[in-house]
Amino acid sequence: MSMIWHFLRSRWPLARRHDERAAEAPQVSVVPAPPPQFDIAPDDPILDFFAHAPGPVTLEDVTLPSPALTAMKSAGVQLVVPLINQGELAGLIYLGPRLSQQEYSRDDRALLSTLALQAAPAVRAATLAQQRQAEAILRERLEQEMSVAKQIQLALLPKEDPLLPGYTLTKFYRPARAVGGDFYDFIELADGKLGIVIGDVSDKGVPAALVMATTRSVLRGVARRHASPGIALGRANDILTAEIPPHMFVTCFYAVLDPVTGQLRFANAGQDWPLRRGASKTDELRARGMPLGLLAGMTYEENEIVVERGDCVLLYSDGIVEAHDPARQLLGFERLREWVMAPTSGERLISALMQQLAEFTGPAWEQEDDITMVTIERALPGTHLLCAFSVPSKPGNERIVMARVTEAVHALTLPSERLEGLRTATAEATMNAIEYGNSNNPELTVAVEVWVSDAQVRVCITDHVAGETIPAVTAPNLEAKLAGRQSPRGWGLYLIRHLVDEVRFSRDPGTCFLTTELILHRTLSAKGANTP
Repeated sequence: MSMIWHFLRSRWPLARRHDERAAEAPQVSVVPAPPPQFDIAPDDPILDFFAHAPGPVTLEDVTLPSPALTAMKSAGVQLVVPLINQGELAGLIYLGPRLSQQEYSRDDRALLSTLALQAAPAVRAATLAQQRQAEAILRERLEQEMSVAKQIQLALLPKEDPLLPGYTLTKFYRPARAVGGDFYDFIELADGKLGIVIGDVSDKGVPAALVMATTRSVLRGVARRHASPGIALGRANDILTAEIPPHMFVTCFYAVLDPVTGQLRFANAGQDWPLRRGASKTDELRARGMPLGLLAGMTYEENEIVVERGDCVLLYSDGIVEAHDPARQLLGFERLREWVMAPTSGERLISALMQQLAEFTGPAWEQEDDITMVTIERALPGTHLLCAFSVPSKPGNERIVMARVTEAVHALTLPSERLEGLRTATAEATMNAIEYGNSNNPELTVAVEVWVSDAQVRVCITDHVAGETIPAVTAPNLEAKLAGRQSPRGWGLYLIRHLVDEVRFSRDPGTCFLTTELILHRTLSAKGANTP
């Protein structure tokens, strides 16, 4: 309870006549002593006593085991007037002895009671104003600190994906608060190998961000000194056990990728098992180990796999599997595994996972924990990804897609008429995805990928189609459209079919995601057999 304490001393000197004798008398000025200060503990019984007092209190009549009461009596306080506002003790007026040495009269007490009734609301208002001002200053300082912490944390995360020939690495990071405890990192190692880290600090906010920064620094140091992921985690654990607070720990998965052979050696410190989607199955990357920072001297199991061409490995934090739907049902590992089984590439996989998560949790979901994902994808022979991106489902965004696809294939030097056909087909397919697939909902995205091989250029456009059937390509009824019996739209799929060499539609198993693939054969110099 915040208190404002007031000290008044009654100094009413006798009136003097202004005659010659008075003028000749020496002038005596009385200077009030500064009010004493009392530190009253919140649990001091004197506070409860004053809060229930019916009016001014004579201290010599009060006997309580109260340090504050003893201090007041020692300072010469004789009378205390409680200031009560809305049933709460807002402050105290305490008075010393009168200069006349007379007792406080009934009229004095009545006057003081009236004064207390008038002063209590003002004292209460002033106290609340001071509290709010202090809270505003504290809040502003905390916001500044959080902003600085966020900037530092984001500066520590990799700004660009590593460029590995034949591989695509994609990351996603969304903290639950302004500053989170999740992190990921890419560490360049000797012989062209790459260290890949994903971790989660047990706490949240600024403390977690500070531990995250420490862990990242430690891991980078030990990773460059120890080629073995298991040994590196063991050394990091010994350092962090002595450095971070005892109630905190860090889960962490650390892998070393050899891009030439595809060998991925890994160790795990309590992190959820990553998933590897291969050509025929999805399995876990299992390794045992305690979280970092709990106990020194821990050892970490080390295993390895080979990332084959076409494989996609997903590393993730527990923020996604521990999300709940409106009925408080846990998303869980098995549901995530089912989603990962869909044959989508890295960036499209992350986009699909986030859309499926949004459907599972519902629109009113408040993110409970940080969500971080990293994908490692190895391209099929002769095929590599030129670009991958997504756009909100807003009319007009097809122009953005068309421009970025054009930029991606610019170096392929396609004949101008075939490039223009691909551009137009891309715009039409994107408009269909925005309007029919995603119903012009800007919260849903259209994912775009451009793949190239020696044989073909492939543009993949994925939407969140509401229907369950693959669309059929049929010739439009020109007379019905001209007569106004059909919508002027509906030319899209028919037009697309005659602008590129192949059009394919595929649906991810168990999801609503529909992918339209526009394929242009690089061996053809002109449109060929499909020209109308």
